[in-house]
Amino acid sequence: MPTHDLYADEPGPSPWQVPASGAARFSWEYDDGRDRLLALYQKGKDKQWDGMQRIDWDLEVDPYDALGTPEEAMSLYGTRYWDKLTDKDKGELRRHYASWQFSQFLHGEQGAMICAARIVESVPDLDAKFYSATQTMDEARHAEIYGRFLHEKIGLLYPINDNLQSLLGDTLRDSRWDMPYLGMQVLIEGLALAAFGMIRDTTNKPLPKQILTYVMQDEARHVAFGRLALRDYYKQLTDAELREREEFVIEGCYLMRDRLRGVEVLENFGIPKAEAEALSERSEFLQLFRRLLFSRIVPCVKDIGLWGKRLQQAYVDMGVFEMGDSSLDLLMAQDEELAEQLDAERFAAEEHERIAEVRDAIEAGAAES
Repeated sequence: MPTHDLYADEPGPSPWQVPASGAARFSWEYDDGRDRLLALYQKGKDKQWDGMQRIDWDLEVDPYDALGTPEEAMSLYGTRYWDKLTDKDKGELRRHYASWQFSQFLHGEQGAMICAARIVESVPDLDAKFYSATQTMDEARHAEIYGRFLHEKIGLLYPINDNLQSLLGDTLRDSRWDMPYLGMQVLIEGLALAAFGMIRDTTNKPLPKQILTYVMQDEARHVAFGRLALRDYYKQLTDAELREREEFVIEGCYLMRDRLRGVEVLENFGIPKAEAEALSERSEFLQLFRRLLFSRIVPCVKDIGLWGKRLQQAYVDMGVFEMGDSSLDLLMAQDEELAEQLDAERFAAEEHERIAEVRDAIEAGAAES
């Protein structure tokens, strides 16, 4: 079935065309580069995988409880609207929320793929071009996986959120070569990583847990790449140039914090937009969720050298300033370890099943003889 037929709302013009600007840069130095970045490139090559094979797509998913979301986490919980919902209505609400979340992941991954391709084109250093080429493939795989999950397991998609689209458009339209790094690698992917991690660590459903765990293993490399490239470059910028980038970060963070709340879902259940926004704002779970979304962004922004007074004050106002002291290296190491642990558990279980099948076959043959 065409994707267009599965959208809950009209997705808008397709293709969405964003005018590109800036130069394509070639480097004629083929035997030089930063050791850490080249090592990351090698790791990117070594860690390629096939989403059709590594993920167990035979696992069943109940589209009306795809993530095991508890009632208390629903923004309508405890309101007069919740009391009117039947069990069937609540299942449909869960389906729409899961669709909205994974649809934004899907659209963001396509954006990441396009931004990575733009980095290949525009970044001046060949070592960064090499790594960005592997990331482009990673993001294509992620978009493929999220698209399949939504088509086959949920059967419903949501258009890209207006504010995510706005931030993505601003990132792509900027002619400065570092802006796809900053807008996508730091802001959009940083927010997505935190959302992936929260669902990965709380869901009891095996298929979405597999998808998120393996995607996050790739994303750990992407964040490391953005940090390394931007940290080196931002050391060379003037105070005025750094302030321009800090303003971009501040605007992007407020945009994501205030407007990525799934209000579209509530509107589809007949709740007026203004009231839907108010209900989302009052939800204790969503308040915690929105705060934790910055657990990957704030320490990365600080690490790359964007830590002026106005940016710090913005993070104080958002209540996330202390996250700047979090260890990104530890978080990324955990992402890698969880993926390897999941592989080990799955392969051990499969081996156990194979041994049991062989044993049963031997016993059956002995009984017949």
